[in-house]
Amino acid sequence: MSINIGGLDAAIIIAYMLAVLAFGLWLGRGRQTATRYFLGDRSLPWGALLLSIVATETSTVTFLSLPGLAAAAGGNLTFLQITIGYIAGRTAVIFILLPLYFRGKPFTAYEVLETRFGMASRRLVSSLFLLTRNASDALRLFLTALVLQIVLGLDLNLSVICIGAVTILYTFIGGARSVIWNDCVQFVIYMFGAAAAAYVIVGEAPGGLEHIVEFANDSDKLRIFDFDMSLTKPGMTFWAGLAGGAFLTAATHGTDQMMVQRYLSARNQRDASLALGISGFIVLLQFAVFLLIGIGLAAMFNITDAGSTVNVKNDQLLAYFIVNYMPAGLLGITLAAVFAAAMSTLSSSLNSSAAAFINDIYLPLQKNEPAEARKLTASRVATVVFGFVQIAIALAFGLLTSNESIVANVLKISGFAAGPVLGLYFLGVFAPNVRQRSALSGFVVGVGVLSVIAYSTPVHWAWYALFGSMVTLLAGNLANRLEGRKLEQ
Repeated sequence: MSINIGGLDAAIIIAYMLAVLAFGLWLGRGRQTATRYFLGDRSLPWGALLLSIVATETSTVTFLSLPGLAAAAGGNLTFLQITIGYIAGRTAVIFILLPLYFRGKPFTAYEVLETRFGMASRRLVSSLFLLTRNASDALRLFLTALVLQIVLGLDLNLSVICIGAVTILYTFIGGARSVIWNDCVQFVIYMFGAAAAAYVIVGEAPGGLEHIVEFANDSDKLRIFDFDMSLTKPGMTFWAGLAGGAFLTAATHGTDQMMVQRYLSARNQRDASLALGISGFIVLLQFAVFLLIGIGLAAMFNITDAGSTVNVKNDQLLAYFIVNYMPAGLLGITLAAVFAAAMSTLSSSLNSSAAAFINDIYLPLQKNEPAEARKLTASRVATVVFGFVQIAIALAFGLLTSNESIVANVLKISGFAAGPVLGLYFLGVFAPNVRQRSALSGFVVGVGVLSVIAYSTPVHWAWYALFGSMVTLLAGNLANRLEGRKLEQ
């Protein structure tokens, strides 16, 4: 094995992974039940859930790629506009969808659909969640393993297995408590890593902070708002951020099991509302830090329309800086931050996938309610299986290709399903007369129309959730009217 960083930094990374594993095992001590394994006995404090929500939606891709948006020639702070929509979308979830999840004691987001429409809706959406969640998170695992391969000199396949194995182990033993409390630690680690990177950038940039501010002003990099009405403009606009971001967040944070599982782990609806509402403002501050780091990198490497002093792609710029400029010790901590961002998402993915499979698919097929011990065993087996599935997909992807456009396309597939799912929930809340058959017809139409939009038009991805949900809502209502007329005849 050829180690490409110093022994101290390699030791920090290895120690971090072992510490995460040990912490997860410690949290998993004591008697487990299905409720404790998936929802932490519905007793977790809102502060822990707040940090877990933020850490879960912050992957390695976010940590490494977001600075590249601001660092690019012509880049600026306009991506922050989407956080306005994030805050608006979270507010809508708190008042419209969150009350649904605190009627009774559901284990998954999709039990609400069974109550409103029927078992077919619950199984369909839960299966779609399992498919898209595991496909997209397997690619996040692959991209994180690429970093481990570069810095430690490990074989790529071994890197995938190492990260996957550590995440599986502490999720397998500790369940939701381990995942959520580890998320809190990982949030602190990756934000400390970001702060450390910012500190070193200021020190390395010629002229320091004064030069960075002057460069940012001269390059118009501090501009936040863009009120262009275009639906196809590549960069983020205010309207795409507000409307598109609101619907996107309503979908990802209002109907996705990975997020809803955190609300269901709260002591009550008020705590869940606090965690979700404040998380939007934390994400805004977090994105601002990542984007400002990008501006610092642009000043340091003099990235302008005329070129740059370094030949690295924008979304790889922070990784390049970390490996080549961070001093010993801080380098190891910052790289640990990269893995923290990944593992928080991956562990949440495994636990929520197991919860959805066991409660939405496995248990409804059983003639009699299994004993608690059997449910817990099945839950842990499902966690391991989904972990192996993600590792297998990541390994297969590494063997086939590492083409970035394919990564983007697969992530797009997982992303545009969220809009039609949100539309299905809208039908449940705002169209009380729509029956299951009509709702599912609307869902199919929504997926089809959005697929055409995603792959046949230049419409910006920020609008996908809005279009997908609205088409599903309208098509479901139309199908219900047509079905009603047939019944009258």
